[in-house]
Amino acid sequence: MVNGENGSGFSIRRARTSDVPRIQELVEPLVQRRILLGKEMVTLYEAVQEFRVAQDASGELIGCGALHVMWSDLGEVRTLAVSDEWLGKGIGHALLDRLEGDARELGLNRLFCLTFEVGFFARNGFVDMGEETVDPLVYTQLLRSHDEGVAEFLDLARVKPNTLGNTRMLKRL
Repeated sequence: MVNGENGSGFSIRRARTSDVPRIQELVEPLVQRRILLGKEMVTLYEAVQEFRVAQDASGELIGCGALHVMWSDLGEVRTLAVSDEWLGKGIGHALLDRLEGDARELGLNRLFCLTFEVGFFARNGFVDMGEETVDPLVYTQLLRSHDEGVAEFLDLARVKPNTLGNTRMLKRL
């Protein structure tokens, strides 16, 4: 159990399939505010093993985040969301710490995110990656991916409507 700033406890654990409806509920307000891209329920179920969730002392889910492996040394932080009532209480930071730990366990040494929440990620060690890209041979391999997150990382023209106003950020672990 991790203690929040207000004395209320919360814990972080691996997501279960039974968490998916609540994950979608947590994400939906951020989708409506155009902070996160929406995901279909089937997509969330397909990726449930990538998710960590935060729960309060009563077991209610109050946050979520996912780590998606993109390449041998590169992962993406996805769908990081915290319920409005718990904002500013360390939930997002705790989730990000757990995802970074997961990334290290997998042997990753770089984390990517595409975000409007530049301040939050900057406070957690991410920097604007600007025009940075990957080795040309890796780039060629990544182009074969059907994953939209990979396309966003590569800054491909076909995903530009989804990425307007977002910042591509990177953290070296």
